[in-house]
Amino acid sequence: MSSQNNIIVIGNGMVGHYCAEQLVTQGLHETHRIHVFGAELHHAYDRVHLTDYMTGRDALALRLHEEDFHDAHGMTLHLGAMVNRIDRAARTIETDGGSFAYESLIIATGSTPFVPPVPGNSGTAGLVYRTLDDLDTIRAAAQGARHGVVIGGGLLGLEAANAVKALGLEVCVVEFAPRLMPVQLDDEGGRALRRRIESLGIAVRTAHATSEIAAGETLRHRLNFSDGTWLETDLVVFSAGIRPQDRLARECGLAIGSRGGIAVDDQCRTSDPHIFAVGECAAWRDRVFGLVAPGYTMARTAAAVLAGEDAAFAGADMSTKLKLLGVDVGSIGDAHGAEEGSSSYRFIGEAEGSYRRLVLSADGMRVTGAVLVGDNSYYDTILQYVQNAIRPPADPAALILPRGEGA
Repeated sequence: MSSQNNIIVIGNGMVGHYCAEQLVTQGLHETHRIHVFGAELHHAYDRVHLTDYMTGRDALALRLHEEDFHDAHGMTLHLGAMVNRIDRAARTIETDGGSFAYESLIIATGSTPFVPPVPGNSGTAGLVYRTLDDLDTIRAAAQGARHGVVIGGGLLGLEAANAVKALGLEVCVVEFAPRLMPVQLDDEGGRALRRRIESLGIAVRTAHATSEIAAGETLRHRLNFSDGTWLETDLVVFSAGIRPQDRLARECGLAIGSRGGIAVDDQCRTSDPHIFAVGECAAWRDRVFGLVAPGYTMARTAAAVLAGEDAAFAGADMSTKLKLLGVDVGSIGDAHGAEEGSSSYRFIGEAEGSYRRLVLSADGMRVTGAVLVGDNSYYDTILQYVQNAIRPPADPAALILPRGEGA
């Protein structure tokens, strides 16, 4: 078998590993030599449940596959192997361990945490929450500490706050936007979530921009905010968004999206027909998807195309249903009511900190989105209305009212 018959996957995260599984599903391991390169020393693991590791779960429990998965399917797994360069003319990748030829290359390098250029953001004031090694670093920083700050009130920021709290520290979440989870939630939803989070003993500061991190007087660090206020803490974890890991693509001259990410077509091919990109490193129609599910769909598409099937990636539904610190949060479709002429029904349960918003099209004939905080039992029903264009009931508010009311 010629070395040019190789399929190489760069990236061994959740999407990279799923891509390897899909290559096996398509039977490509029987006709090609498959190499998977991962920069981390760990086998592929479940990043969605990283907090479980912080609360004492063994790293092996997060592994996504049986230990012999790669050997059993004739694959070669390279752990702790950083890919330094792609030579498109020679169709090789270059690593510290040598050069490897490919017939087809799949880039699944994911994303990197964005750390804003705040003066003083280093050491225990410049931690990130992304990998098992990052969590080990946070755990070490928490030794002898009393207080931690997480900068970023999005999904990952709240997960990071939960992890820091699990270490026995007081925690404060600092968010630049005026509400928590600003991408998924509207103002009322953000307020409801904030009440829930604060009831769990986690402090929240929204509409706060950190201007610098200086030495503290009673704790290790002092965060100075642009409005003149400040807060002392022992460690700072940044969870202020992600950036596509597209360095290799940039350096070898592949087309890049206007806001970063490796530009791909509907078959997840890059501007080089021998190279695919999937997951958070890819930009489809100039859009980067920051959830794992679209990455899985991209991986299935790329594997199917390599197997000769007529497959296409058609975008992804970014609706999400999750539990943050034990609090149900759901966001469906046009959650912000951005579609022109849209109208909304809202239910606010201040006593229990619950909030539900149902968004309808201008003509009232379609349910286009929803926001749920405190009770996701409504999620699946509303999602069906949105995805299948089901006409709403005569009283649309019945979809979000407490059970037994308005029906």
